[in-house]
Amino acid sequence: MSLATKLATVASGTLMSRLLGFTREMLMAAALGTGPVADAFYAAFQFPNTFRRLFAEGAFNAAFVPLFAKEIEQNGLDGARRFSEEVFGVLFTVLLVVTIAMELAMPVLVATIIAPGFSDDPAKFELTRSLAAIMFPYLVCMSLAAMMAGMLNSLRRYFAAAVAPVFLNIILIGVLAAGWQRGWDATAIGYGLSWGVLAAGLVQLAIVWIAARFAGIRLSFTRPRLTPGVKRLLLLALPAAITGGITQINQLIGTAIASTQNSAVSSLALADRVYQLPLGVVGIAVAIVLLPELARALKAGDDAEASSLQNRSVEFSLFLTLPAAAGLFVLAEPVVRVLYERGAFAANGSTPLVAAVLAIFALGLPAFVLIKAFTPGYFAREDTRTPMIFAAVSVGLNITVALATFRTLGAPGIALASAIAGWVNALLLAGLLMRRGHYKSDRGLIKRVPRIVLATLLMGVALWYGAGWLEGALSSRASFPVQVQALGGLILAGMAIYLAATFALGGVDLPTLKRNMRRRRG
Repeated sequence: MSLATKLATVASGTLMSRLLGFTREMLMAAALGTGPVADAFYAAFQFPNTFRRLFAEGAFNAAFVPLFAKEIEQNGLDGARRFSEEVFGVLFTVLLVVTIAMELAMPVLVATIIAPGFSDDPAKFELTRSLAAIMFPYLVCMSLAAMMAGMLNSLRRYFAAAVAPVFLNIILIGVLAAGWQRGWDATAIGYGLSWGVLAAGLVQLAIVWIAARFAGIRLSFTRPRLTPGVKRLLLLALPAAITGGITQINQLIGTAIASTQNSAVSSLALADRVYQLPLGVVGIAVAIVLLPELARALKAGDDAEASSLQNRSVEFSLFLTLPAAAGLFVLAEPVVRVLYERGAFAANGSTPLVAAVLAIFALGLPAFVLIKAFTPGYFAREDTRTPMIFAAVSVGLNITVALATFRTLGAPGIALASAIAGWVNALLLAGLLMRRGHYKSDRGLIKRVPRIVLATLLMGVALWYGAGWLEGALSSRASFPVQVQALGGLILAGMAIYLAATFALGGVDLPTLKRNMRRRRG
């Protein structure tokens, strides 16, 4: 299977999840708008979601996958299964203890970490505490699911892990449909969504568990023991968890700061959902596929293969994310209007604020994807400490800028802080890889990236003029079908202009790209 095919496999599952996520957010915006229940739900969900990225996806994609791949190479599938059982016993025990402790401390956590600004509103504070308590066990399900997904990815079975998140959106859409049919009020919808999150965690765990059994990995629970393999994993996992969850750490910090202003939390969450589409489809696909491929190439001593993988991943990331960032920046308000402006969202007049946040998030989109393309260069070499240091710098910068700008800019100030921190983190990761000699831009990348940037600028200018020409059709005065047609036409025209400009300028050489990304079947 070629690298391109692997990326497409993961991206297709992620794209399906993100599109359903849009549907979910559109329904939630109509039902809850950016009011107090929306603020409470998004703040409560951000907490277990952050821990999921810290202790599950970040730690296991970064630390577990290379060690699991090494076990397969050295001791075969049986050795890898024994190692997985050792890790499973320790992981489950730790998760159980963490969950119990967090449930008991939830009032304090809401008041100090999750949403300190809600303390002045007792009803909003209590609702956030209740919703967070319901959803936090989601962490256990998703952490164990991430372990199963890491094993499947190492065995080059990507689809089940990529498609499992789809069921979170399916279940929550079902809850929203039931609430609309039965006439639930906003609070009842908030509770229904929280129970839906927990149910989705159980479903996703079941999917990857069954897929792992079909792949030949049948785990049984063993008494937790700190074996040498587990100790090595824990040594790598702690910094990797922080590094892999840097975006979520910054979001959690942003949520805490935003909680002092009405509608800011939900505005950030709704804008985040939009830019997560290209970030998830491209960035997550690159990170999931690149790490095990790099680990295998380095274990085999094939530095040329590792360098080619890194360059093609960076090229692939920029080719897709630069035009996405430009499009979201120029068309932020029409996109938000078409996706969200109805029901309670329209009544609150939330479009300008969410659009401003989205436009600024778009400026950081290429950086967020490049972070996912560069960190495997460290993780595959079992260096999780260096990216953690850079992540800490990023977090410190994010806090500083957010606190400095929130009072004057509000929610857009938090988005600006996140974008700046993302670019600093990406540049630090790339710079040190180059300094160590682990990464060097090849001739193809150096030749094509400036041409991709120029094609993106041409597309952005065309979209700006097109949006001005279609201003009436894109405004709130136009009917929804007219808005959709105008926005869809602009997006299709932008894609056509970008692709035509990229190929005309030589920004992409499709036959060469296919040839360089092709890999022998494992």
